[in-house]
Amino acid sequence: MTLEEQDKQYVLQTYARDYTNFVRGVGSTLYDDKGKEYIDFASGIGVNSIGHGNEKLSNAICEQAKNIIHISNLQVIEPQVKLAQKIVELSGYDMGIFFANSGAEANEGAIKIARKYGETTFDKKRYKVITLEHSFHGRTITTVKATGQESFHTPNFAPYPDGFSYEKSIAEVYQAIDDETVAVLIELVQGEGGVQPFEKEEIQKLAIHLKNKDILLIVDEVQTGVYRTGEFLASNLYEIEPDIVTLAKGLGGGVPIGAVMTKHKEVLHAGDHGSTFGGNYLSTVAGLAVLDVLKPMYDAGSIEETILYFSKKLKKIATTYENIFEKEVGLGLMRGLRAKSAALQGDIIKKSMDEGLVVLKAGRNTVRFLPSITISKNEIDEGFKRFEKAIASL
Repeated sequence: MTLEEQDKQYVLQTYARDYTNFVRGVGSTLYDDKGKEYIDFASGIGVNSIGHGNEKLSNAICEQAKNIIHISNLQVIEPQVKLAQKIVELSGYDMGIFFANSGAEANEGAIKIARKYGETTFDKKRYKVITLEHSFHGRTITTVKATGQESFHTPNFAPYPDGFSYEKSIAEVYQAIDDETVAVLIELVQGEGGVQPFEKEEIQKLAIHLKNKDILLIVDEVQTGVYRTGEFLASNLYEIEPDIVTLAKGLGGGVPIGAVMTKHKEVLHAGDHGSTFGGNYLSTVAGLAVLDVLKPMYDAGSIEETILYFSKKLKKIATTYENIFEKEVGLGLMRGLRAKSAALQGDIIKKSMDEGLVVLKAGRNTVRFLPSITISKNEIDEGFKRFEKAIASL
């Protein structure tokens, strides 16, 4: 039985899989079971923030695994405390952190904090959360409902929790606020929604308005966080201070971890929320190792240098192939090229894979690029060389 046949027999078929079998990775280069080499411009959908086979990360994981992988949160976990402190210090916000295992769980935690805040702070309960069209916040029943894409709200999983509404733009959020609104949940760059950033000024204006109304601003940084947009948080780049921030993806460098951080540290009490695995020894040691790699790079200016180099290459592709792409989009190392049709988008992703380059699909016909933050210039050069070869025939 082939690997594909095994997969189809024993694994639930919830993914439209490509059956390339990767067996090894070094930096931003992957190797399949036939020895073919691929440049990785996807990093596991923004997870492998410091690439594959990073020595600092793998050593930290191995050393921790020899001692303790997991105990429950009924005891204090030293690396969890240290990672929380590190994240808070890097964010520049006075916040407390709850650790989970994924972005969806982090967003669930954010919604729970907002709901309890709305229950305990006001004379009349507030519970409604406004999100935006094209947003994506997770795959649980609640975070699917928080996602502003009708295609996710199929009758198959109904009924969904109420209290969520979606607006077409930031401008429409103001009109949607009523006396039951407790929070606005946004991504500063909509990843699944087409790598679409919002204007800094409109976000700053919204943040001020919400603060004046005692409405919480929740920023979903599951994809934008941990230096993906150049700063530690996209919120730092936008120069705002949210009430709640969620993180996941790149924080563990490949080890599952999620985090919800809030300045309303007094809202949740013992027993209000919990997680068996969240913030265990293995995941938080991995998180500390990732930040130990990225923080010095940020301080030295090398992350900004990589962003500028990648951007220059992307811009050249966009201007050279105006017959294929409408425009380039995104921020930092969260980028996209908007193809002129869904068919073109699909062809580009497939042909890129054939040429030994891994890229991603996103909404609005966008070819998405999420390279590791540690990607080398040589790997960027080689990746774009292969990408150009893939699209030349189109």
